[in-house]
Amino acid sequence: MRAVLAVLLSVVLVGCSAAKASVSGDDLIVVGVKADQPGLGFREGGVFRGFEVDVGTYIARQIGASRVEFREVRSDDRERKLAGRDVDLVLASYSITPDRAKLVTFGGPYYVAHQDIMVRRGDSRIRSVRDLAGRRMCQASGSVSTDRVVKGLSIPASLVPGSSYSDCVAKLRGGVVDAVSTGDLVLAGFAARDLEIVNAPFTDERYGVGLRKGDVDGCEAVNRALTTMYQDGTAGELLRKWFGKSGITLVEEVPQFEGCS
Repeated sequence: MRAVLAVLLSVVLVGCSAAKASVSGDDLIVVGVKADQPGLGFREGGVFRGFEVDVGTYIARQIGASRVEFREVRSDDRERKLAGRDVDLVLASYSITPDRAKLVTFGGPYYVAHQDIMVRRGDSRIRSVRDLAGRRMCQASGSVSTDRVVKGLSIPASLVPGSSYSDCVAKLRGGVVDAVSTGDLVLAGFAARDLEIVNAPFTDERYGVGLRKGDVDGCEAVNRALTTMYQDGTAGELLRKWFGKSGITLVEEVPQFEGCS
């Protein structure tokens, strides 16, 4: 009898452990976002603001959280902070790639951005991705955007390292680099009088919601939340709120999801 009870108890404990393995249904959800990307994730006066902050809040509420907190992540530490349980979800211009999908489970994408190029206003030398050949392009730490240019398209740009996209933009303003290339939503947040987007998109960047590897239940819950977000009009409202004046073309239809695995 004791042996049977022990087996039953172990089954219950395993079941509880499996349930807790998913972020879905947690009362508190911690969302990792960028702190230095205007329009997407930006910390000002100790408060995080931006499209990804609003989307993260929406998702967390939809999947059961009564409390939502935000913590900063960088492009080069997103996987580590998920695995270490510093954050539960990551929305940080996190492009879905096969290599990254080996380390995390992706919900979404919640938006398909288009990679474009930012230059100093009036610089007519760079009008398309091919014009990056021989030019100095900033490579943000942990980002895959420059690989799409140099490796994917075999364009021999000269890469200059930057710690983040805000650092890359500072280098562009200072004349250290000739261009910054990444998703148009990222670039739109930095666009200003002295900088312009070339508006010559050349590939897609599928921005996913990062979850801990294997959290299929959480991923499916995130995808249901994203579907609702587009169907009830919230996605369009948020896109127009943060990027409506940028001049880039905004897509308000629900993206095709990758599928949870």
